Amino acid sequence: MFAAAKNIYERDPAAHSMWEVLLTYSGFHALAFYRLAHYFYARQHYLLAALVAHWGKRATGVEIHPAAKIGKHLFIDHGTGIVIGQTAVIGDEVTILHNVTLGSRHPRSSGPRHPQIADHVFIGAGAQILGRIYIGEYAKIGAGAIVLQDVPAHTTAVGNPARLLPK
Repeated sequence: MFAAAKNIYERDPAAHSMWEVLLTYSGFHALAFYRLAHYFYARQHYLLAALVAHWGKRATGVEIHPAAKIGKHLFIDHGTGIVIGQTAVIGDEVTILHNVTLGSRHPRSSGPRHPQIADHVFIGAGAQILGRIYIGEYAKIGAGAIVLQDVPAHTTAVGNPARLLPK
């Protein structure tokens, strides 16, 4: 977890020290709760995983399902109001701002129901990425965007519904 704190410290210009990140950053704390909940979930200790995830949500305002798959160095900045669903997949070096949902459009369907986010993606505040869609590497999702379709790599999506900006 120190590597995660170091990554946040290096990426956030507002961070004054590693101790500040370790002690006060809700995004860091949310990831710590998630990693523990995911550990229990992977070992089929579902109730314990759910309890840890619940404590994390209560403590941070960030709700991450323990079954979600999250890569290295996720940076949750201003971690409030974030929801990451059960079958969501998040790659490495992703940034998520506050009030973002990685949700399902068809909650009762079987199989993957949530977005797959590739490496180095930036997701702006208030964005809603819904359904079994793919967001490509280095894509940017604008603040408040409602994304219901795939976003290719190196592309920016903005608006409601989201549209792709020319490269």
